[in-house]
Amino acid sequence: MIRIWVSVAAAALALAACGDGGAARKSGSTAPQVWAAGSSTVFPFATRVAENVARTTGHPAGKVEALGTGGGIKLFCGGQGNAYPDVATASRQMKKSEFEQCAANGVANIIELKIGYDGLVVAHDITDPTFDMTLEDLYRGLAAELPAAGGAFARNAAVNWSDVRAGLPASRIVVYGPPPTSGTRDSFVELGMEGGARKLPAMAALKASDEDAFKAKSHALRTDGAWIDAGENDNAVVQTLTKTPGALGAFGYSFLDNNRDKVKAVKLDGVEPTLVTIADGSYPLARSLFIYVKKDRMAVVPGLKPYVDAFISDAAAGTGGYLQERGLVPLPKAEHDAQKAVAAAGTVMSAPAS
Repeated sequence: MIRIWVSVAAAALALAACGDGGAARKSGSTAPQVWAAGSSTVFPFATRVAENVARTTGHPAGKVEALGTGGGIKLFCGGQGNAYPDVATASRQMKKSEFEQCAANGVANIIELKIGYDGLVVAHDITDPTFDMTLEDLYRGLAAELPAAGGAFARNAAVNWSDVRAGLPASRIVVYGPPPTSGTRDSFVELGMEGGARKLPAMAALKASDEDAFKAKSHALRTDGAWIDAGENDNAVVQTLTKTPGALGAFGYSFLDNNRDKVKAVKLDGVEPTLVTIADGSYPLARSLFIYVKKDRMAVVPGLKPYVDAFISDAAAGTGGYLQERGLVPLPKAEHDAQKAVAAAGTVMSAPAS
């Protein structure tokens, strides 16, 4: 797994390889630094906030790691103290099983904050021919197995996108995307693959009769080179697309928005990912972004509350805030105000339903 971490000093932003996540964090100050870990999609937003807080306060520099949502929450839930992150960044909500793991390790009083929206995009090199794709196309191209006669399933034998549907390019099916630990991967299979699978009568019938079997089949991506796990570094996926004509990549909208000179998005079900279509839900791969905070650590890490307050502030996550410039789609004002109230009161979350 690729790990990326950022230690933000007042004057500079430095990138380096992360050491063992279980080791105690290091800081030039006697006070522990803020440590946030998780989603590669939330990574640039968390980094920008850390940079701003370090520049405007005297608190120790913060550290931000991109481990994927699942990896970040797992480390966050590992325990209390300096050996574990204070903040988990996530491109999906925390699962009930993760919440229970936190509790088992003494991690209680967690604050859940929804920071905005993001769209998971499917993109390709800007010089490639533009084409539209449906969610059904996506599923038919990337599912490990497809329904066959008599209720059976057969290995997906499509080689080129034109094998999936006439009118799609004759380019080879190659999609670079996030690994299983990533919240972006979760979103891709839940919104994209499940959404496409439901278009097939046989899969719709399977969903009605056996939800678990439906999920197992619709979530299983090809392992024959059509889908390639590309790690947690979405910027690396962007660079790969510029060097691989015809290939597609799946990553968060912010990485598209910040690399429009290099890549362009595929329309899905006729809808282009934009701030408007993601916010209103018309783009089929729109999703919510979160941060999870250990309330008890606020009394131990002086910079933690300023970091959280800055993250949820109008200046950062509000409409026109500096995170919108990086690709975050802001919440509607009423919803954003509600999240600010949660942060101000330190309201802790209840156990997720599932």
